[in-house]
Amino acid sequence: MSGSGPAPSAARDLSASAQARPDRSTMAIREPSHDARRLRRMVDEHFEFVWRCLRRCGVPARDADDAAQEVFLVAHRKLPFIADGSERGFLFQTAARVASHTVRTIRRRREADDPAGDELPERGTYDGDMHQTAEAVLARRLLDEIVTALPADLRWVFILFELEGLVTDEIAQMLDIPAGTVASRLRRARAQFRALVQRRRAHDRFFFGAKR
Repeated sequence: MSGSGPAPSAARDLSASAQARPDRSTMAIREPSHDARRLRRMVDEHFEFVWRCLRRCGVPARDADDAAQEVFLVAHRKLPFIADGSERGFLFQTAARVASHTVRTIRRRREADDPAGDELPERGTYDGDMHQTAEAVLARRLLDEIVTALPADLRWVFILFELEGLVTDEIAQMLDIPAGTVASRLRRARAQFRALVQRRRAHDRFFFGAKR
């Protein structure tokens, strides 16, 4: 599923900046304009996807916009090296690296246990319904918590297949790994996901008397 919400103003400013270079020659005008249009298209088509992936890789909601901006700043710098048609894969892998760095930074600052910033409803395309019930919010947060606990290589495949709805071949192309490796990691990810769910349920039954 892909998001359709508007990118933040910082991302719009980023794509617009590619058009603000000096007009020194015809080539100098043409090439930046092409780069700016391509970056704008990447932001429009993939911003919500990047934002969701950052959240599912453990980035708190309050930091997700800044992390998404960092992903597109990297894309801006690397634009000449991103092959046509591989933009989504590049953005996902960049988002995974940015998420890892962001989460480590937050932990070092002892902010990981602070829930401030995650209390408000998140982006509409991610939550689905801005008026969702408290139970739905808790279920989504539990899903994020369990997915984040998966090892990174398994988590990426799980996110792309189970949560983003991509097929094995698409994931193999995005991650630059064989389709067989995708299938193997997905099996392991599902097994670990089920084990984590069962562990969480056992924990809840023991401490809270939960019935499920």
